[in-house]
Amino acid sequence: PSDPNKYRQVHLAFRKILADYTHDFYPKSIDEFVLHFKNYHTFDYGLKNVGREIKKRIRSEIGDYLTVSIGIAPNRFLAKTASNLKKPNGLEEINKKNFLDVYAHLNLTDLHGINLKNEARLRSAHIHSVIDLYYATPQKLKIAFQSVLADYWHTRLRGYEIDNLEFTRKSFGNSYSLPHSTGTKEEIFPILQKLVEKTGLRLRSNGYKTTGVHLALRYRDHTFWHKGKSFKKSLFGSLEIYREMIKLLHEAPLKPVHTIHETCFGLVSNKETQLELFEDVIQKENLVDYLDQINSRWGNFVITPARMLLAKNKVPERIAFGGIGELLSNE
Repeated sequence: PSDPNKYRQVHLAFRKILADYTHDFYPKSIDEFVLHFKNYHTFDYGLKNVGREIKKRIRSEIGDYLTVSIGIAPNRFLAKTASNLKKPNGLEEINKKNFLDVYAHLNLTDLHGINLKNEARLRSAHIHSVIDLYYATPQKLKIAFQSVLADYWHTRLRGYEIDNLEFTRKSFGNSYSLPHSTGTKEEIFPILQKLVEKTGLRLRSNGYKTTGVHLALRYRDHTFWHKGKSFKKSLFGSLEIYREMIKLLHEAPLKPVHTIHETCFGLVSNKETQLELFEDVIQKENLVDYLDQINSRWGNFVITPARMLLAKNKVPERIAFGGIGELLSNE
């Protein structure tokens, strides 16, 4: 069964170990990190030696039940490729001396990002292997990909870094599938409130407010309803987000529901506060922040709306494999 608390603790234990070797690292997911060693003293120790030491510490400090594959290369794409060479417990390097030999033993679909459709495109351009891909001219690659991907592949296979972009978060949301449904809004209210409470906490923990909400319902008769709404002012607290979700819910058809999905979009920084004439916004935001701190210290939902008690055993905690912000927000 899923155990989010264990995932969180293991992830944070990984971070603690890695920080002893470089502070320039980036978690791609709960079980994958990209580390940079340039300008760090550990680079002179030898990266394979560093890799062996990290693997040894993971076994001794976290548990010998964990196996870790480490790849070393001049860019993150080739490092990931190297880490896949001898899973689940490898330590491999791709460098200027061996890269052609490594490429010669790979299939096109062994490269992260080359699916069967891309493979077919490449074969239509007479590119049948990774070696062919490496030696293909940019013009030939453009014929195959017919997009900027041609330049990306030409560059990354030569060891240059082009995959270090970090994309801005655009939304936060949660969903829940009801095991049974009578088709009443009263059964949905506590579940929706718990979903919104979880989303609101993630939203604030990651430094955002929202200017839009969206509610979607998939019914047991396989029909679908959804509606969204944008606001001129930003929403911060879970309660005010929930009130807007309820307004949307009142417009939905009444029939048995299979899945509820709520989303906050139009994210803005929580450092931007729009003052109001008839309400003390700063005081309201401080109150929400204090409640978050209490729940963070003593456990989620220690202080919770009474209606949510009806959803006590529903909407279990989940962590997506890319949900690093959610992991760290509970650190």
